[in-house]
Amino acid sequence: MSTQTYRLRELDFLRGIAILLVICRHKEVVHFLKQMGWIGVDLFFVLSGFLVSGLLFREYQKFGNIRPKLFLIRRGFKIYPIYYLTYIVYMVPRILLHKKDLLSSGYDLVFVQNYFLGWGYAYAASWSLAVEEHFYFGLAFLLWLIFNKKIISFDENIASKKITSFEKLIIIILVSTFFLRVFSNIYFPESNVKNMTMTHLRIDSLLFGVLISFWYNFRKDTLIKFYTKYQKLLLILALFLLSFTPFIEPLESFFVMTIGFSMLYVAFGIILVHFLISQNINRQLDSIFSKRIVDFVSKIGFCSYSIYVIHTFVNYCESFLRIENKYLGFAIAFVGSVVLGFFMTYTMEDYFLKLRNKFFPNRVS
Repeated sequence: MSTQTYRLRELDFLRGIAILLVICRHKEVVHFLKQMGWIGVDLFFVLSGFLVSGLLFREYQKFGNIRPKLFLIRRGFKIYPIYYLTYIVYMVPRILLHKKDLLSSGYDLVFVQNYFLGWGYAYAASWSLAVEEHFYFGLAFLLWLIFNKKIISFDENIASKKITSFEKLIIIILVSTFFLRVFSNIYFPESNVKNMTMTHLRIDSLLFGVLISFWYNFRKDTLIKFYTKYQKLLLILALFLLSFTPFIEPLESFFVMTIGFSMLYVAFGIILVHFLISQNINRQLDSIFSKRIVDFVSKIGFCSYSIYVIHTFVNYCESFLRIENKYLGFAIAFVGSVVLGFFMTYTMEDYFLKLRNKFFPNRVS
């Protein structure tokens, strides 16, 4: 079995938009895209929360329980090989220039760089991978307690309840995370980088994706009915919630570092629901951008993890060319990142996912 199992093209398109935003953040081509490109990570977080929790929700629906060990092993085959193999590439220049820091590198290797360093050491963008890694373990443990150990009620009549214990729990965490951000930014303003990267201050974006996944898997009819009724208002709200992003630098703004992050996950959650529920979404995308462009962006989204991991190294290499024309420099960095990302996905990642599917097959097709 290859990596190209059944996928939703429209969600790969959203992933593609996310990685394109990140690329534009780290390699300027148009100023407003650089200014707002950081929100690509937040879009990744919401998508990841939705997709990863959906795997566990569907496993519970089919078997009445989950196997967190199997889930984490399968995640490991997806994340670790590309991460560690690419990490070697990032460390080579540091070793050659005698600038290696083994302790900082150790933080990267065990995914705690966002707490000890703020940004990643070998490459700054790895902080978000640490957040995701903590999320995988935390979500698997939480749902194991709920589904297998029955610590809270999770009965089969979810659709008939106004609000379940699970929804209450997620909402409590969302609100708590917001107040933790406010507290941390007031009392530790000098730690602005860590205030942006530490997991307990950013986990709400992923958990909002989990909440949407819960609605989609257990309250789908209600979700469709609600969104269909208020679609125009919700899309206007999403646009409004995103409107500040081209104008404010996040690390310099108390607003962004507190309520701004919450606004982003709500906006991206609305957009995600729109993509999930709109029956003609692919036709609409094709009519707006053309089928060829949507297919290309979706392909980029399919390869987004590898592109994300390698793109800052490509930027580093491009900087040695000393190209004065920023458009040419961006084009070289973009093409290099995409080509290498495609290669890594269809060779390295595909190889390890085949091993995963052979020795640790998924319980739910």
